[in-house]
Amino acid sequence: MKNRLFILILLLIFVRQITLAQGRNKFGNRYVPPFGVLSLTGGIGVAYYMGDLRDDIDMAHLGLGPSISLGALYRLTENVSARGELRFYQVSANQKYSRNAQNNLSFRTRNPDLTLGLQADLFSFNRKAPVNPYLFAGVGVTYLNPKAKLDGEWYSLAPLTTEAVKYSRLPLVFTGGLGVSIQAAERLSVGLELCNNFLRSDYLDDVSTFYPNPDQLPSDLSRRLSDRSPELGLPARQVGGQRGGPEVKDSYLFFQLRANYLIGNRMQAIARKKVRCPKF
Repeated sequence: MKNRLFILILLLIFVRQITLAQGRNKFGNRYVPPFGVLSLTGGIGVAYYMGDLRDDIDMAHLGLGPSISLGALYRLTENVSARGELRFYQVSANQKYSRNAQNNLSFRTRNPDLTLGLQADLFSFNRKAPVNPYLFAGVGVTYLNPKAKLDGEWYSLAPLTTEAVKYSRLPLVFTGGLGVSIQAAERLSVGLELCNNFLRSDYLDDVSTFYPNPDQLPSDLSRRLSDRSPELGLPARQVGGQRGGPEVKDSYLFFQLRANYLIGNRMQAIARKKVRCPKF
């Protein structure tokens, strides 16, 4: 029995040595256990809105705005990382450039969101592939702050309840997309990423259902921003008339240039301490 146990221990040591020998990388030519490796991430690009006020494609007026992302990746396995990001984006639209120009509705919003999820790389961490495609998905929240311009001033629309509905300004958002990472230096990679964000709300643009009874609205400002057809010299919209389309929730799209900086893990920190110059 003791001999069998001894042989089993030797076999496990042998298998481990083979694994270490095959898993070389740039950090001291040693295998790095993927669990616990931390990277800082950042991205900058454009954001695009998809919702009730974009019912036709006008390539000259896409309403694109900036998008910025800051976050981190925490390696769980050779191919999978936990991913968290704080992001800021701006989107806008104006029915002046759509099929429903007679409604004359418009908005602009500058929102933060926070997401957590998982990223799956095609190639393993220790392979150090020069080009590595990946997929990701997650869930988070965003803060809605749609505004409209009237008489030269911007007004926050949510407090005005322009559809006589008080909606949540912190809805869930489900995010998913794909990207490609290119190794630029030992610890730095850059790449491109396409990300779609699906809201559990139809009020990113403050437009969702029907024109309300003006008497249900709290102020004259609410009534003016609820129905803007009279600004074009048109009659007021009929109560109960279609203002938006609640069947499909709003969403927003990011296309970003990304950067990823590898901080390291505990094994690498210990190795760096060993090579520090002695203090005198």
